[in-house]
Amino acid sequence: MNINFETNVFPLFHPQSVDDLKDPCPVFDGRVWHVFGSSGTVTTETWRILHATAPDLYGPWAEHEPIELPINGTGVAAPGVTHECGVFHMFIQTEFMKSGGRCEHAVSNDGFHWVVLSPAILAIPDTEEDGIYDPHPAVIGGGRYLVYSAMPKFTRVPQPDIYLARSQSDSWFGPWKRIGKILDHNDVPHHNTRDDPDYEWGIEGAQLIELPDGRVLLNATCFLPDGLRGNRQRVFFAIADEVSGPYVSIGPVLEPGQPGENGHSTVMIEGSQLSLFYQSRVATTDHRWRYGLARCDVALFSKVA
Repeated sequence: MNINFETNVFPLFHPQSVDDLKDPCPVFDGRVWHVFGSSGTVTTETWRILHATAPDLYGPWAEHEPIELPINGTGVAAPGVTHECGVFHMFIQTEFMKSGGRCEHAVSNDGFHWVVLSPAILAIPDTEEDGIYDPHPAVIGGGRYLVYSAMPKFTRVPQPDIYLARSQSDSWFGPWKRIGKILDHNDVPHHNTRDDPDYEWGIEGAQLIELPDGRVLLNATCFLPDGLRGNRQRVFFAIADEVSGPYVSIGPVLEPGQPGENGHSTVMIEGSQLSLFYQSRVATTDHRWRYGLARCDVALFSKVA
């Protein structure tokens, strides 16, 4: 299903001193917008935690010093952040291309200064969750959830699926109970299959948000089964009646319009408007990752059975 986005602004801004911006998570604190993400370079897969602020989602965006957290890991990046009762809660990965990993939890009163708490979720060795990454918080039906990617051990390339956990305290402090897998490779017909000789990557960058009619929208990233690398990554949506699924994909929703691809994104719904804050790299950005913002009428999804 190709969504008719009424507006699509890309790129929103260019970084001051790095090659790439990825994994955006915009959050409104009641006064200004913050965007948290990954800043660095895909050339060496070296990342820091981006923090920028703006009076409006369209900007102008002011970059601040990268957030430094006392967390160990080779892939500390891709923060999923929410703001509630005056407190920012950040859930962040520590690894993404290897076994192990933790979903760390940090809190802040202003988005600039952070305190790291106990990890929310740990990888479980030698299981389907041998490696975990890309956590994102969600409130669905009043419950607090973490959606994330998890994968078994691999020899060639990670093949993650999408998993879910729920807070047992109905607060962001947990403890967290695993619900299990909610979206598998086989549930996404427009995603490369596990046995594809040119398999690129698994399903990642998932987020959940409640639609006005009570159903649940899953926003995530797939890799198309065909095409050249650097052109196969796409944002797609899937919909379910319950947070645990089953989810039915409505397909990739945004085409780059030129050689390139798009991926890891955050959806926000306000009134009748759905906003998609996404990452993309195309020929006109010299295939460097930048952020974009597309908007459509949320009523479009009431027509999807």
